[in-house]
Amino acid sequence: MKSRARALAALWLLLASPVLAEDAEPEGWAYAMASEIMSPYCPGRALSDCPSPQAKTLRMWIIVQEAAGRSESEVLDELYERFGDQIRSAPRAEGFGIAVYAIPVLAFLGGGVLVWVFLRRQTARPPPAPEPVAALDPELERLVDEDLAS
Repeated sequence: MKSRARALAALWLLLASPVLAEDAEPEGWAYAMASEIMSPYCPGRALSDCPSPQAKTLRMWIIVQEAAGRSESEVLDELYERFGDQIRSAPRAEGFGIAVYAIPVLAFLGGGVLVWVFLRRQTARPPPAPEPVAALDPELERLVDEDLAS
């Protein structure tokens, strides 16, 4: 009997999970925007993750703006005007902000060139073997040995 109850409970969960998932995620751009922009009240945190009362007020303001029919770009423009670039999650790709995107790419390419040069040198042909040294004249060898012995 217990296995039948477990099977029915599992079947109910499988059938009810799409309905529960639909209720769990709100629709509209206001909720997505709150998780994409940074909070001006909690540095380093998204607006949706900031626990401050001011952040809650700002989130509600964004939701109200969506409900009033304003477009997402209008609301973003107003937020940038009020808080500046500190609410951007990534810097603009203009002016000094280009460095944020260019430096990692250049470092990656430079590292690739270094690895390529290193591997080319490691796999290059070895230099030719030196010519064997001719044997010394036996008389000269005897003189050197006598000189070293004394």
